[in-house]
Amino acid sequence: MPYEKVAFGSAPDGRSVACYRLTNSQGTVATLCDLGATLISLELPDTGAPGGMSDVVLGFDTAEEYWTNAPYLGATVGRYANRLRAGHFSLDCVDYTLAQNDGANHLHGGPTGFHRRLWEARQAGDAERVSFELVSPDGDEGYPGELVVGVSYELTSDNRLVIEYRARTDRVTVVNLTHHSYFNLTGKPESGIGGHVLRLVADTFTPTDASQIPTGEIRSVSGSPLDFREPTAIGARIEAPDEDLRIGSGYDHNFVVSGWDGSLRRVAEVQEPASGRSLVVSTTEPGIQFYSGNHLGGVRGKGGRVHAAREGFCLEPQHFPDSPNQPSFPSTVLRPGEIYRQTTEYAFGTGR
Repeated sequence: MPYEKVAFGSAPDGRSVACYRLTNSQGTVATLCDLGATLISLELPDTGAPGGMSDVVLGFDTAEEYWTNAPYLGATVGRYANRLRAGHFSLDCVDYTLAQNDGANHLHGGPTGFHRRLWEARQAGDAERVSFELVSPDGDEGYPGELVVGVSYELTSDNRLVIEYRARTDRVTVVNLTHHSYFNLTGKPESGIGGHVLRLVADTFTPTDASQIPTGEIRSVSGSPLDFREPTAIGARIEAPDEDLRIGSGYDHNFVVSGWDGSLRRVAEVQEPASGRSLVVSTTEPGIQFYSGNHLGGVRGKGGRVHAAREGFCLEPQHFPDSPNQPSFPSTVLRPGEIYRQTTEYAFGTGR
């Protein structure tokens, strides 16, 4: 069997929730859940404690907590990741209205987006892989078209977590999926993320208005605290007196992947000096949202720990926020007969 299946409580309607454990030859263990097609934990060998393991993603202990999951810990996010202005967009001269669940805006697919759905798990060959499928009906959260979505996770022998997405629709719609894990490579959230050293392959970003909706401008990162073209500690400039940082309460910005052409490209690198661990993110997407966990404060996570702000960071490959309302941005429109495809890889170094 490519995975070990274990019970993980139940959904509010009584349906059983299960987890699926993938283990590779290095001893790394990735645990996935069919509630939200969620990465529950990622345990890497601990170089500081021979034979020990460290979990490098934030999460919860129970299915009930994942059902609410306000911070989207580890979840597959959709039908549209990130924000849509005023919960509104138009397609082929038809207006669509969605929930306003982030102030006046629509966020991450709405209150009952894909992160709060029970996906169907499927075995995918003999690799260390598990696949999930979801049927999102026409009108779901206000979106047009029945959307059939698949996401697969594969844990490779060289510690890459490979995520592949597919979707098809029977009516014109918009699709923008992403993965929303919060990483802390120390394995000790209380140590924070300020010392993690980040590099982004991004010369530009999409600045936003006060409600975090893109203005339509593509702006250079040069001379700003958002310039991560050279490796820089996340905490080095996070409190700088900068309007973009003020709007996001820290880093919460869509960066434009330099040279994007739809191929799988390395877009982010993270080093954690104390543990020696590293993370490399590659994706086929044109953007990547870097979020420094500014609003984690008060969230009760694994072991009952109440997180402080900035104890985990997200690197979310995506199309740009509000693309359906921004004609100059890469399109997120999916039409019948077309297939939505995305590949994202999170490659981990253990420092060994």
